[in-house]
Amino acid sequence: MSTLQTIIDDFEYLEDWEDRYRYLIEIGKALPDMPAAEKTNENKVKGCASQVWLVAETEAGDPADPVMTYRGDSDAHIVRGLVAIILAATSGQKASAVEALDEAALMSQLGLGEHLSTQRANGLRSMALRIKAHAAAARSEAAAPGD
Repeated sequence: MSTLQTIIDDFEYLEDWEDRYRYLIEIGKALPDMPAAEKTNENKVKGCASQVWLVAETEAGDPADPVMTYRGDSDAHIVRGLVAIILAATSGQKASAVEALDEAALMSQLGLGEHLSTQRANGLRSMALRIKAHAAAARSEAAAPGD
């Protein structure tokens, strides 16, 4: 999977929407397949027209601000590319950084913001909210006193 900086750099070279569109699909194809066992209703992102699944995990480290790891998948090529971009921006980051993600600004930086349909933009927002909620929950679990 590409790093976010690689994706940003690659998008800077692509002048027209058709090339960006094709690259978005390529990024999605490079996303590792999610095991069928993880494609559950519990992992499904609500608010997406396409099917999107997300799994969040925390890595060892600072319990007050754990490192988040995400896996995701979609049944639609373009959306799968958007999933890959969001995962590149958030997976491996501290929870506080994940919560601070501005997905709309990222899409604008990549030149995708104005080209996403309302439905895809809403789905992207739902996916980002879900990822941020996982990060916030990981931080609040660390802050809660032991059971």
